[in-house]
Amino acid sequence: MRKLWLVFAQSVTVCLGILFVASLFRQDFLPHQASLSTLREVTREGATPPAGSYREAARKAMPSVVNIFTSKEVKAHHPNPFPDSPELRRFFGDNAPPETQRQLSLGSGVIVLSEGYILTNDHVIDGAQEIQVALSDGRTVKAQVVGADPETDIAVLKVNLKGLPAITFATSEQVRVGDVALAIGNPFGVGETVTMGIVSALGRSRLGINTFENFIQTDAAINPGNSGGALVDVSGNLIGINTAIYSKTGGSQGIGFTIPVSIAKNVMEEIIKAGDVTRGWIGVEVQDITPELAESFRLNKPKGALIASVMKGGPAEKSGIKAGDILIEVNGASIGDSQEMLNRVAALKPKVSANFKVLRNRQTLVLAVLVGKRPKGTIRNLEEDDGQ
Repeated sequence: MRKLWLVFAQSVTVCLGILFVASLFRQDFLPHQASLSTLREVTREGATPPAGSYREAARKAMPSVVNIFTSKEVKAHHPNPFPDSPELRRFFGDNAPPETQRQLSLGSGVIVLSEGYILTNDHVIDGAQEIQVALSDGRTVKAQVVGADPETDIAVLKVNLKGLPAITFATSEQVRVGDVALAIGNPFGVGETVTMGIVSALGRSRLGINTFENFIQTDAAINPGNSGGALVDVSGNLIGINTAIYSKTGGSQGIGFTIPVSIAKNVMEEIIKAGDVTRGWIGVEVQDITPELAESFRLNKPKGALIASVMKGGPAEKSGIKAGDILIEVNGASIGDSQEMLNRVAALKPKVSANFKVLRNRQTLVLAVLVGKRPKGTIRNLEEDDGQ
């Protein structure tokens, strides 16, 4: 009996061993075991973007964003274009050590016309002796400067190529605080990169970056090398040109500033047509109406722009505007402060008469001013020194 039991036990052990080995090599030997051939996978044709993906916006916009490399001779190395404000930075990379005479910088740009026109920042190409543009398809080509406007920090380049993938423009009226935004550029020279955030604020001004400021603020990560790159919406349409960040470290801290597409487009069109931008000018120095000034002038609220001084022989003086007047309207559009006055006057066409409504000794006067042409290289709000 014992011998029979040993034979039975050995037979069972051998059978289990055979089944185990078979299961390792041929899983279909085992009953009720699912075959790998029954697994279901999404085909390429049937693949859909995951919820919350912005791949289509990136796919649409990225071919229109280029990398810009410039070189120029310099006497000294200044890594921060804002020496008096270490936090506020224009973000373009700089690879040249302080001792060298040849400065190499990098930035980004956006193809706006298929004929080879590229939009970027003025500070990216300022003083550059050679400009190279690297396209998303790997091609590199020399670029020429069509024109630049330092007062808005916009520049237009031209490359000798046709059929380029031009970006689609959105309208500034479509942009709202809270909208998702994608920043596309070449941070630190690592290559084309997409970051995501939201529109944090609109109409940011008085930052001391440009003369004419009306920035979109975003928390999309923007770093050195992103200057001149695109800020796009979730459809891949251009809503702005990235230009500066607020940072204590030099890297992104969630406060980036972008030139709205409406401003960039207007400046771009003037540069392409005429080579530069023409703005209105009347020859005054202005300042904001503070609560204290409003009280002394017996105003109901601190609104308008105080004419602090008038340039001798300028358009304002010829029209009868005097120091101490409070400008409250330009061609029927109300003036809230000196920044708004600067923008309104700059938007006027030179050699065209405009109506300026002012308060003088609590009396309202409407004066016709023959607008002049804003001189180049003017200083904001210093018209007695040829500034607006």
